[in-house]
Amino acid sequence: MRVIENHPPNGCTPHPQAMVFEIQRLSTEDGPGIRTTVFFKGCSLACAWCHNPESISARPQLHWIASRCIGCGTCCSVCPETALTLLEGGLAIDRSRCTQCGQCAVECPSTALELIGTCWRLDDLVHEVLKDRAYFASSGGGVTAGGGEPGLQAPFLSAFFRTLKEAGIHTAVDTCGCYPRRALDEFLPFTDMVLYDLKEIDPDRHLAFTGRSNEQILDNLKAVGSRMTAGSTPQALWIRTPVIPDATATEANIAGLGHWIADHLKGAVTRWELCAFNNLCRDKYLRLDRDWPFKAHPLLSPTTMERLAGIARRSGVDPDIVHWSGSTRMPTETDDAETDQPTQATPA
Repeated sequence: MRVIENHPPNGCTPHPQAMVFEIQRLSTEDGPGIRTTVFFKGCSLACAWCHNPESISARPQLHWIASRCIGCGTCCSVCPETALTLLEGGLAIDRSRCTQCGQCAVECPSTALELIGTCWRLDDLVHEVLKDRAYFASSGGGVTAGGGEPGLQAPFLSAFFRTLKEAGIHTAVDTCGCYPRRALDEFLPFTDMVLYDLKEIDPDRHLAFTGRSNEQILDNLKAVGSRMTAGSTPQALWIRTPVIPDATATEANIAGLGHWIADHLKGAVTRWELCAFNNLCRDKYLRLDRDWPFKAHPLLSPTTMERLAGIARRSGVDPDIVHWSGSTRMPTETDDAETDQPTQATPA
């Protein structure tokens, strides 16, 4: 079972302040139109395949980018905890001693050290994203809150979305749904669209790969569907399923998710997107001194993605809502067996 770290954002109390690790502009994958996505730091899950490992902890984290380092040793000389050592193979970070003060990152002349995680005040973050409102107006876009899990910072998210709605901006949240129902109720009144992650239908497998059962996730998703049926916010619901080799990429899982969607969401879903496994995050794990159990896995093939999409379309949902996305590799003769074998992997 994976260990989940779930702390309040350091230095970000009292509200309205939030811990954010990235603001991505000109995004076209996190909802309709051109969007600005704010990635909140801290997650209630610890998925073994996580593409943003820097998002899991709610605390700031130091990472080292080897390609930028000039080996000057400035970082070592300014570290008050003597947590840094310059070795022949590169910089070693003693994370048991590092307090994430960020002094090394400030003094690094080549920006090889970065402290991931910035505390934003509400007014400042609103001002920052509204710089892009011309793009929103011309494309039908808006602002998406992603993560990590923005629902863990629900009071801030609610105030953030309320302010954006007052400014006429479309709002969307990308969520795993793993938090108390009261958090969901806090921000949904100001949310136009929900992008909801459904990863694994089997509760034991979900627990093994993410550190949590899917019970609360499914209950919260039912609540979203009920609000929509009653004519309340949100106005649109997208389901997103990461298709991970040796994990979620099984025919049984995709069929099971489809049956559940058809049985419980009663036509509320406007899009079900199967997101192909992406291995471009390997360097992120290296920079954080973490191992990644999926580092040796290749991309899936379009043949595999098409087969799984076909299973999703035959699972009882409206077939027109099913799509797949993401980079794939060239198909091979072994692709036919790729999704048929149940996983034997055990997440670290």
